Amino acid sequence: MADLENLELDDGPNRLQAAAPHFDVVIVGAGLSGIGAACHLRKRCPGTTFTILEARDSIGGTWDLFRYPGVRSDSDMHTLGYSFRPWREANAIAEGGLIRDYIRETAAEHGIDRAIRFGRRVKSASWSSEAARWTVVAAGPEDGPPERFTCGFLLMCSGYYSYAAGHSPEFQGMSQYQGQIIHPQFWPEELDYAGKRVVVIGSGATAMTLVPAMARSTKHVVMLQRSPTYVVSRPAKDPMATRLRRWLPQSLASRLVRVKNILFGLFFYRFARKNPERTRALIMDGVRRALGPDYDVGTHFAPRYNPWDQRLCLVPDADLFKAIRDGRASVVTDEIESFTPAGLKLRSGRELEADIVVTATGLKLNLLGDVRFEIDGRAVEMSKSIWYKGAMLSGVPNFASLFGYTNASWTLKTDLVSAYVCRLLNYMKRHGYAIVTPHRDESVEEEPALDFTAGYIQRARDLLPRQGSKAPWKLKQSYPFDVANLKLSRLRDKSLVFSRRPAKDRAA
Repeated sequence: MADLENLELDDGPNRLQAAAPHFDVVIVGAGLSGIGAACHLRKRCPGTTFTILEARDSIGGTWDLFRYPGVRSDSDMHTLGYSFRPWREANAIAEGGLIRDYIRETAAEHGIDRAIRFGRRVKSASWSSEAARWTVVAAGPEDGPPERFTCGFLLMCSGYYSYAAGHSPEFQGMSQYQGQIIHPQFWPEELDYAGKRVVVIGSGATAMTLVPAMARSTKHVVMLQRSPTYVVSRPAKDPMATRLRRWLPQSLASRLVRVKNILFGLFFYRFARKNPERTRALIMDGVRRALGPDYDVGTHFAPRYNPWDQRLCLVPDADLFKAIRDGRASVVTDEIESFTPAGLKLRSGRELEADIVVTATGLKLNLLGDVRFEIDGRAVEMSKSIWYKGAMLSGVPNFASLFGYTNASWTLKTDLVSAYVCRLLNYMKRHGYAIVTPHRDESVEEEPALDFTAGYIQRARDLLPRQGSKAPWKLKQSYPFDVANLKLSRLRDKSLVFSRRPAKDRAA
């Protein structure tokens, strides 16, 4: 009879499934954030059981998915890398394959790769207050039956955009175009662009990466943008890192470079926000030096917004500017009127002929991976919640989501949140708590989560959780603030409610 009680009906017809495997923590996603979170758990919470549910069949997340030419980091790897495993490669602005290898090597080094269940796309997560646990349902591998997992704590590390679709606006006349249309998120391995005329639509980090990489072998590549973006050149190799590694142990040198880059990033961001005109002038001077006095910088590289209203684009060793200066690439600032059989017709009347059009038009935001959430049988819209310390969500028990910075390296924030979750779990274990839930104070007013004008953020404003008007509900987008808020502050405050499982459940 006891054995029968441990069986439950599966979604498939006439099938029975053994009781769902239980873990202390279920991590969703085996990308940069998920592997980092698992490493923190392994190091800081010994004895804690966990598994990682990964929808795809490999480790790496973004850095395994994106395979377009030249794909690389858009911030330096000394800060994008993990705090517990310094970046040791020569290039601080690294190509995607190196980053993918770094994530995989980190997972293997910490034994995390053995905890990953590939091909499990999480569909739903249901919380039971009575049982003090989540039940997570994932689609099985190779279209197999759904699988169930239970856990005491759910940690979402699934990134912030949809892997299934990018942002692809419809342009008039696309059906009559006789060339190829490619979205960078789904780059075909067999695509041959040597000697071809290519137009890349977009002016974000993806376009800035694609243009110089493709320009090496295309007949010509045009970056077609509706409006300009701020572009800053930095050396691909960090000069300070190169010098320090000659004189100091590698681990110490890497940590010093990491601190230097964090401080420089903080200084530059604050300077830019306080002195937008001076910052704008400095960036424009850099572009003029790279492209020469006769280039129309005002049209193609002078945005209408202030620096850091949107994320700046980083180009290593001025590769984009070199491609333009050498005549292998060019920038056109205009709007698309329609596609034509041979290319694109612009609002100005100009026509661009193209054998291949690359729509580097952005991402489709999807913060929690299309997962359906329930709490005690009631459907929950996470977008109606408010961030607590940028880690947990109001009214959602035993749950955290990793979301990085918009003005600095993603991993700086996710490292802090992962360590905070470990502190929280250890505290609960020591004091016998089964449930922790952030509860919003009535005096806290709602505000948009991100004060950022980038298109992909604006398109998803209604999908993102909100922030509050005061601490601990306020998101500062500030690493020092979050160090104090997540790492150094006391765990208990009036907004965080801990509770124990009822005595009868503890006995059971």
